[in-house]
Parts: sequence; C-alpha cells; structure tokens
Amino acid sequence: MNRATKLALLALILVPIARSQTPPERRVVITVDDLPASAAHSMTAQELTDMTTHIVATLKQQQIPAVGFVNENKLYMHVGEVDARIATLNQWLDAGLELGNHAFSHPSFNKVGLKDFEESVIRGETVTKTLLAQHGKTMRYFRHPFLDVGRDLQTRRELEAFLTARGYRIAPVTLDPEDWAFAPLYDAAKRSGDTALQQQIAAAYLKFANDVFDYDEKFSRDLLGYEPPQVILLHGNNLEADHLGDVLDLLRKRGYRFVTLQDPLNDDAYSFPNTYVGEHGNGWLEQWAVSRGRIVRGGPEFPPEMQKLRQALPPPLANAPAPPVL
Repeated sequence: MNRATKLALLALILVPIARSQTPPERRVVITVDDLPASAAHSMTAQELTDMTTHIVATLKQQQIPAVGFVNENKLYMHVGEVDARIATLNQWLDAGLELGNHAFSHPSFNKVGLKDFEESVIRGETVTKTLLAQHGKTMRYFRHPFLDVGRDLQTRRELEAFLTARGYRIAPVTLDPEDWAFAPLYDAAKRSGDTALQQQIAAAYLKFANDVFDYDEKFSRDLLGYEPPQVILLHGNNLEADHLGDVLDLLRKRGYRFVTLQDPLNDDAYSFPNTYVGEHGNGWLEQWAVSRGRIVRGGPEFPPEMQKLRQALPPPLANAPAPPVL
C-alpha cells in the first residue's frame, strides 16, 4: 500500500471522529428579570443607578442583545425617587437593549385570579410602553413571575389568549442558574465589607451556573434530540452587576453565541405542545418533558454551604426554600 493510499484511508477514519468531536452550534438569549432590581425595595435610587450602569455597560461593551423584564411597582417604592428609578430603565433603552413586561407587582399567576393578574399585566405597561415608544420601540415580550403559568390548563390558555391579544409573545426560560438564591448572600457580604466571602459566593455561583448549563444541554439533547437556542434567566442584582462578564465568559467557553429573543421563538422547539400546569414554576425544558409524560428528576444540587448561609439571613430570606432540584 503506497503512502497516498494510506493517507486517504487515515482521512476516512479521522473525519467521522472529528465530526463527532465538533461541539453543537449553540445560541443563547440573555434575559434579566425584576427590573429595576430584585431588591429595589431596599436600594436607593443611586444604588439602582450604579447597579444598572454596570450591567448595561457589560452588555453594551460586548455588543450583546438582551431583554430586561420590568416590575413597575418598584418605581414607586421610595418617595422622591420615581424619576431616578425610571431613568434606570432608560439606561437599558439608551444602550439599544429591550424591555419587556414582568407584571406590575411580580404576582404569582398560581396564587391570584385571572382578572387580577390581567390587571397587573396592564398596570405593568404604563411607564415601560411610554419609554419604548420614545425610543421607537414597542412592548413585545412578557415573562411570567416565578415562571408560574397556571394551576389548570384552561386558565393557562385564557391568560395566553389575553397576552396574545395585547401583542405579547411569552418569553421562555431554558437555562436558570438560580442567581436569585446567591444574590442576597452576596449583598450581605458586600454590606459587611467581606471581600473574601464575596469571592467565595461568586465562585460558588459560577460553578453552579456551569453545572446547570451542562445539565440542561444534556437534557435538551435527550428530550429533543438537539440543543435549541437557549434562553437564560438572570436577575437585576449586584451579583450580576459585578459578575455578568464572568457568566458571559462561561457561555462563550461552552460555544455559545448571543442572539435576540426572536431567534429561539422561530425555532421549532418553541412550538412544541406545552400543556404543563402545576404548583411550581418550571423552565420550558421541564414543561416540555412533563407535557410528553416524562418524569423529571435530578439536576445539579444547590451548594450546601450556600444554603447554610441563606439560613443565617434575617427573615424572610432565612425562610426561603432552597432552589428545587428537578
């Protein structure tokens, strides 16, 4: 066998191996809930402005599209700060980012009636719609607070019809690194000036986030046969203000490129039948699995050392349950 023949045979062997090692094309949408901030009730307007500046600057500098979802009741929590709090929303729009509706007061659709929830949706449009119009944009997206989509299918469908009639598309979630559970720990460490603890909490969060990404990518392939464009759920908090860049780096290392929310909504996966209802809000991968009769178990364990820190927080945070392991 001559050298040319040997090389040709070697190529035939190596090409399939190389293909099997090629990572899938991965796309992800960045979404940030609870604007102007999850802890807006306990933050001053200046603290909100500083937090927003850091998050928006990271996204703008890296030219990453994102949608922030607003709870407008947080604009009115401190007397004399309304204009400054509204200005934090304009920071998003001035940077070319988008805003969506997260309902006025972040109610759980599983705990309030349909009419009350619809009213919260409408009240949640007042300021944000005006700001969007001033930037030549319209309100396009809605995100369920707590990801609670309803306790029965009829009520879920009635709300979906209401949202469609008002021009909304529902923003799904497929990657949820549970930053909300780490954020109050990070805030407490920051207030006390404990930089070592801040670093410990941030490192635990980033490791957990990476574990979540790994789990949900495998879950996607097992459930759907491929990885659809993913939608990550983050929150407006100081943890993300300081470490959003690290989260974006994690995603890049996993082969993701950043896309707009319209991209996944055009993917076939997001048109799959979804009949999930229940007491607990779950991401769309879990919803699709339950809709297909799959039992959902497993998932990364929330770091026990972080849960111990949570239990040491003052009420009501101390009483908050650990994030569910599905």
